[in-house]
Amino acid sequence: SGACLSGIDLSRADLRGTNLAHATLRSANFSESNLTGANLIDANLCGAFLSGADLNHAILTAAKLTESDLSGASLINADLSHTLLHLTCLSEANLQGANLTGASMCGARLWKANLCEANLKGADLCDANLCEANLCGANLELSDTSATALTGAIMPLGNAHD
Repeated sequence: SGACLSGIDLSRADLRGTNLAHATLRSANFSESNLTGANLIDANLCGAFLSGADLNHAILTAAKLTESDLSGASLINADLSHTLLHLTCLSEANLQGANLTGASMCGARLWKANLCEANLKGADLCDANLCEANLCGANLELSDTSATALTGAIMPLGNAHD
């Protein structure tokens, strides 16, 4: 696509399967929109509002979501591999089974997020907040969790982090 739609308001829109690959969507509003199966490969969504959005099975490979709001969003089985999620809010988001391989999540807020069975192999979680997150069955192999807040999180083997 490659379209430039910065600042557009598409809240509550039905965008299932839409191709927005390589689009510039800075500060766009997709709150409560249905983006199930959407193609957002390499899209620039910096500062975008996606709270409560349905992004199940969406492809966000190499997308830029720095400082975006995805609080309460559903990203079940979404592909977020190699995505930039610096300072992104994913609090209470459902990322069950999501692919976050190689994602850069420095300073991301994932408080109470569901990351059950998510693949975080090689993800950079430096300074991220995963307090009370569910990481049961998640793959954290080679992930950088230095200075990551994990208080009350359910760890990959099902044990609670102190």
